[in-house]
Amino acid sequence: MDRQRRKILELGLGGMGILGGAIACSPIRLSESQDKSDKKIVVPPMKLSDASQERIKTSGLNPIAALREFDYGKVSQENGRTVREFELTAKTKTVKLDAATDFITWNVNDRVPGPTLRATEGDRVRIAFSNQAGHSHSLHFHGEHPSEMDGIKPIRNGAATIYEFDAKPYGVHLYHCHIEPVTRHIGKGLYGMFIVDPPTPRPPADEIVLIMAGYDTNGDGRNEMYAFNGLPHFYMQQPIAVQQNQLLRLYVLNMIEFDPVATFHVHANMFQVYRTGRSMTPTEETDVITMGTAERHILELKYGFTGKYMFHPHQDAIAEAGCMGLFDVVA
Repeated sequence: MDRQRRKILELGLGGMGILGGAIACSPIRLSESQDKSDKKIVVPPMKLSDASQERIKTSGLNPIAALREFDYGKVSQENGRTVREFELTAKTKTVKLDAATDFITWNVNDRVPGPTLRATEGDRVRIAFSNQAGHSHSLHFHGEHPSEMDGIKPIRNGAATIYEFDAKPYGVHLYHCHIEPVTRHIGKGLYGMFIVDPPTPRPPADEIVLIMAGYDTNGDGRNEMYAFNGLPHFYMQQPIAVQQNQLLRLYVLNMIEFDPVATFHVHANMFQVYRTGRSMTPTEETDVITMGTAERHILELKYGFTGKYMFHPHQDAIAEAGCMGLFDVVA
């Protein structure tokens, strides 16, 4: 174990404020194809209404940040290879799902979902994980890694650890707490997306993350509310602006517990499906796809007409309970 990693573990009780002294804050930005200097991709500004701004402020959740922000970590070179260092902290936070519903989350970095981590296949990934959530937690990453990095060992409250592995294979993955009961830990918000880009980049596109999840608000083992990116109904009240005739790449993940499956459907269009993001060519074209819990895909499409178009699960009960949104296609 090198000196820096040893220092992180020694200082784990101090939480992320101290961990930050060992690892600089990770930059969170748009994807490389969405960078403002790239004239090929236009990301229309999200003009937030006063009501949307107030809801973000009072809820404690920010679906706008979850939409297009990617955490690439602190990048360095070690022995000729790229290393990406991330800081993740399990925390407890009460959020307001609507005017009448408060919900105690267990979360990552005060966010539900947690930050979307991103690397390129073959990069070394080093995650400094600190637990400040009051219960034992862990982080289990989907993908390939040694057993000692599998994230099934409980990390007690006030402790820290490091997960380190090579980012592979390329595709859309996820991370989540793996402490029993896993359903409860995920259902309370301990999850996020982990994207591993292929060595040869995909074509430039407006890249958007949409994570479906449910909330069991009364502890009966059933979901009473649902959401894209944490906050029920938000994208119906604040449509997602996208550019007409421009490639849209959706990273869609189903993290709904208690319900065995959920579908994802777009109105007035069809999308190309890249299952689990594990292919550079689409496997099918459709307008609705069925996804079990933890299933995820890349979906690509373009909108040829301006206007507002719905997206939602085709289980109406899930959609009507908060998991529904609009794309606002602009010229």
